[in-house]
Formats: sequence, C-alpha cells, structure tokens
Amino acid sequence: MVDRTGTPLVEMRDISISFGGIKAVDHVSVDLFPGEVVGLLGHNGAGKSTLIKCLSGAYRKDAGQIFVDGKEVEITNPRDARTHNIETIYQTLALADNLDASANLFLGREITTALGFVDDGAMEAETRRIMGRLNPNFRKFNAPVSALSGGQRQSVAIARAVYFNARVLIMDEPTAALGPQETQMVADLIDELKRQGLGIFLIDHDVHQVKKLCDRAAVMKNGELVGVVKVDEVTEDDILAMIILGKKPEHLAA
Repeated sequence: MVDRTGTPLVEMRDISISFGGIKAVDHVSVDLFPGEVVGLLGHNGAGKSTLIKCLSGAYRKDAGQIFVDGKEVEITNPRDARTHNIETIYQTLALADNLDASANLFLGREITTALGFVDDGAMEAETRRIMGRLNPNFRKFNAPVSALSGGQRQSVAIARAVYFNARVLIMDEPTAALGPQETQMVADLIDELKRQGLGIFLIDHDVHQVKKLCDRAAVMKNGELVGVVKVDEVTEDDILAMIILGKKPEHLAA
C-alpha cells in the first residue's frame, strides 16, 4: 500500500499553459508519492503530455506551482528537472543503437581512469550491479542495444535514470508495441522501482495497462483534469467513461 499521509515526492498545483491563446492545460493539480505509479490518461490533445512536459522541463508553465519534497521549485529546462532527480524515459528511449548497455548507461557521463581514459571495465561492472537490482535476467551486456528486445532496451533506459539518482520517473507509454512477455518484463521493472521508493508518472492510452500498473489514474480532457481515482476502486469502463464523457463515475463523484 502506498502511504499518502506524508509529503508528496512531487506536487503540481494549479498548472496552466497556453499555446497561441489556446489553453493546453487549464488549472490542473496532481501529486505523486514515494513508491506510487500515477497514470495520466486522455485522448490525444487532452493535455496529459503537455502537463508532464512542464515537470520534465520541456515546456515552461504559464502559471501554477511545482513542489518537490514539499519545497517549491522552478523547472525551466530539463537540467532543472534532473537537478531535482526527475528523469524522463521517452517512447523513443534515446539510446545509441551502436553502443552496448554500459556505454549507453554512461553516455556523456563516462567513468574515467586517473589518466583520463574511459574506464570500460568500471562502467560494465557498475552496469552489471544496477541491472542485478533491476532486471537480474539481463545478460546481453556486450551486445549493441540495437540487438536488444524492446523490454531489454527499456531496462537500459531505466537503469540509466536510476543510476543517476532519479527519484521521479516520467514514462511515456512504456509498453507500447511490446509483446506479452516484454510487457510483463516492464511491469516487473516498475514493481521493483516502486519497492525502491521511486515515484512514477506513466503516460498511457491503454486503460488495461493503467489498471494493471498504476495505483491511481488522473484523467484529462480538453486541457482540464476530469479527476483522479484509485484504480482498485474503479473498473476499466469507469476510466473509459471519464476519458470520453469528461466526468467522474457517479459512485466517486461526491
């Protein structure tokens, strides 16, 4: 069970952002606690990706506040987000296909020897250590990531974020285009991250996956927040109705 009595890892309060006079996000508030997965759902153009890009630093909000560990912070670019241990794993994963897992893990942040040479042995040892925590079945340490399956590639992208002290992960449709076995691998990864106390915002279209992977679901429509529900208190049809009709189920509307 997620403990929501303490201070949220992240709180986005009253966030608004407009493009060309059109409100893409209109006074939306969501929060995220340690060890919790919050799904963000809605049709294309609902505002879910725009909202989360205000947290990742890809966009600058027009109004509202962002709190990390109860302290207000300003996030104006991705560097600011990383400073606050917020990492984004995009659907494209942003991996260098020709490099192996350890080279990708440390890309741009390589471990070097006292003489300034890249220390491949140290990087591989660290990669094996972090993978042992996240995905003990991972074996292809010396293969280019182009040879890895979708789930294994997710493992590398997640390992990179976790190694560099991410406490909040933003995941964009992490199981899209994966088969059942690969999808289960990602689900296991998410469970392990929860056990380690990370918080995850998961952007998805798949209501079934949100029910399976998330603790709460935040539904948006036309830039506004329809509501936030605990997934074990609603059915998939309830969540679909929120997405389509733009209102909470009657038994939760009070």
